[in-house]
Amino acid sequence: MKIFTVGSKSFVTSFQLAGVPGRITEDPGKALDEIKALTDDPDVGLVLVSDDITGSIGDELTRLRAQRSALVFALPAAGGKKVDVDYRAMLKKILGV
Repeated sequence: MKIFTVGSKSFVTSFQLAGVPGRITEDPGKALDEIKALTDDPDVGLVLVSDDITGSIGDELTRLRAQRSALVFALPAAGGKKVDVDYRAMLKKILGV
């Protein structure tokens, strides 16, 4: 299984230094398109996304997580604030509860 990153230049570059390829974009709409394309690939198992672009596309990402087998996980961007994630609420949305 392959791992990809999607996010700002600094976010993607930091993972590229560790051998993880990525797609650079800071526009949430374009990022969502990139994430959809990556999760359509059956060889991709994990997509790491910079959390500074996930705010406005959070609901779309939740629906995508429910439909695709690849994991989509948001990680803090460099210099970003620590964000508490309510995994229980996210799971309820994914399961439609």
